Amino acid sequence: MIYLVDDDASVREALVLLLSTYGKEVTAFPDAAHLLAHMDKAKPGILILDLRMPATSGLQLLKKLAEMSIAWPAIMITGHGDVEACRRAFKAGVADFLVKPIDEHVLIEAIASCEAQLAELLARQETANLLDQLTAREREVMELVSKGLGSKDIATTLDVSVRTVDSHRASIAMKLGTPAVAEQTRIWLGVYR
Repeated sequence: MIYLVDDDASVREALVLLLSTYGKEVTAFPDAAHLLAHMDKAKPGILILDLRMPATSGLQLLKKLAEMSIAWPAIMITGHGDVEACRRAFKAGVADFLVKPIDEHVLIEAIASCEAQLAELLARQETANLLDQLTAREREVMELVSKGLGSKDIATTLDVSVRTVDSHRASIAMKLGTPAVAEQTRIWLGVYR
């Protein structure tokens, strides 16, 4: 999903038409307020934001989204690009900065890069969701497992029985969907590296 925010209706229409020819699903908004009103039911996606808009600029919108813990890949577009605006955009975390009129191939390339970033972001979120299922004690056990400790050493470290540790490890395996210690460690380190 691509979320396009631009106050110029002709730019919105042209970009929606162009991107639809590439099979992209685009939802367009005339300003930041309309996008923000839509965010409660929005699926994660790529943002294409106009840098200069009347009420809320693309950079201000990006900041508001970050405050909402939404850090989707973003492409900033503008009709009036300068080095300072570009610097501020990259500092705010945008993936690309494009000047209108936008070259079709450059835009598609930027979107492809953002799609890869989004896939990585969603994979990390899925991993974090798996780990959120663990209890506090299971997290302690998993942290020690990721450091290479066996059940006996974990039991000594946590001052519990080996049987208790093994019970926690069985629960961890079920919640993470794998009995393999290497895979559990990979999942753990994917979030807590």
